[in-house]
Amino acid sequence: MDWWQDLLNQNYDWFWDVGIALSLTLTLAFLWRMARHKMLVLAAKTRNRWDDVVVEAIGVPINWAILAIGATWTADISARHFASEIVTSIPIVRQLSLLILVAWAIWRLINRIESRQLDQGADPTTVMMVGKVAKLAVAFLIVLPVFQMLGISISGILAFGGVGGLVVGMAAKDLLANFFGSLIIYMDRPFKVGDWVRSPDRSIEGTVEYIGFRVTRIRTFDKRPLYVPNSVFTSIVVENPSRMLNRRIYETVGVRYQDARKIQPIMDDVRAMLEQHPDIDQNCTIIVNFNSFAASSLDFFIYTFTKTTAWVEFHGIKQDVLLKVMDIIHSHGADCAFPTRTLHLDSMPEALQASQNSDLSMPAATAQNQ
Repeated sequence: MDWWQDLLNQNYDWFWDVGIALSLTLTLAFLWRMARHKMLVLAAKTRNRWDDVVVEAIGVPINWAILAIGATWTADISARHFASEIVTSIPIVRQLSLLILVAWAIWRLINRIESRQLDQGADPTTVMMVGKVAKLAVAFLIVLPVFQMLGISISGILAFGGVGGLVVGMAAKDLLANFFGSLIIYMDRPFKVGDWVRSPDRSIEGTVEYIGFRVTRIRTFDKRPLYVPNSVFTSIVVENPSRMLNRRIYETVGVRYQDARKIQPIMDDVRAMLEQHPDIDQNCTIIVNFNSFAASSLDFFIYTFTKTTAWVEFHGIKQDVLLKVMDIIHSHGADCAFPTRTLHLDSMPEALQASQNSDLSMPAATAQNQ
């Protein structure tokens, strides 16, 4: 046991210093955990909606920062007693750890702000784009100090980036075009997540699900995902039906020629019906006019707009309008036309006429014989 006593006597100061460092570290970590839970409870009771976001974001990284400082402090004490050659490396490790934890805290804060904004009904496209740009800036600002702490020259990296950026830009021109296309989508906002979009220039139609730096994911109506490079949207026409104010009913109705005298009162009643319909927008154009002399019908057209823009509800309203139009036509003793053809013969060849006369006389002779 003498050797153990000698070891204790030689390293008494080391045991004492390490014990103090570990005790302070664990005590501070425990006190911060209690304080964090208390702060979360208090923040949830306040009217300010951002204090709980900040506390949730930075609470855990601060706890790890306390442990990182305590661990490096303990390592510094041990190195001074046993391995003095690594003493100079411990402050670098401490700085790198704190820098990474700061970046982690900011990253968590950005994620929680995104979630809070989306829950409050903010524009998903704007929220996602701002969040991605913020995360990209944080990553860039963290990487440069890390290189400097590791002894890598930042000026050399920047100089290489100036020369190599041109080469990379030429090699990745499509990637850069898609990136700037995403920025244009963010600035111009032709659509956002959840919008129904279509392009008359391309076979693109569906609901926007995701807008990234490179591609936009659109879910087509047959539930297939469509991935469109963002650069495409800078050169095509994009239609956004989700932003229309009304839906249009534009139908042509044909009435029989024999009901020509009834077409005017029919159109008057149809117009009156549209003006009294609760689902037709009276602030928009309502037209019921005779349109053309068709081959088999007298055509008039209906041009009006519904109040709703919902696809299913619109078709229900359109069906109701068309059924009422048909009821109005029938109430006037008229009917809708169908394709017909009338053949007028001014003269017939004698052989054909004799053949028809014989055909007509055969049933009579047959009936007489019976």
